[in-house]
Amino acid sequence: MTPPSAPLTSDTAGREVSVAGLLSLERLRNRSDFLQAARGKRVVTPGFILQVRSRSDATGAVRVGFTCSKKVGNAVARNRAKRRLREIARLVLPSCGRPGTDYVLVGRAGVTATRPFDTMLGDLRHALDITA
Repeated sequence: MTPPSAPLTSDTAGREVSVAGLLSLERLRNRSDFLQAARGKRVVTPGFILQVRSRSDATGAVRVGFTCSKKVGNAVARNRAKRRLREIARLVLPSCGRPGTDYVLVGRAGVTATRPFDTMLGDLRHALDITA
């Protein structure tokens, strides 16, 4: 946990970004939302798979979901992979995501939990550029 006195680190650190340029993130929790995102556009990166679906409310918040199957490993490996996916989404999506869009990050076996974190950040930025 980050202590309150610690400096904030984010994807926008060191850059001028207006508050209006940052989007709020909401979590996908319903199975139907995950299934709809699975029918959308898909970008495969070395560290994870990104599924993207545009919603009809283009002014709405960015919604994001995370999933890892048992192929990723035992519960410890799956939870570590999901924590890493949540963190890259928290750092990148508010500044690079599109309003009214659902994103699902799917962990990959043996890679998501061990891939260098900075590389995964770059993977997500690149995947978002492709879907734009």
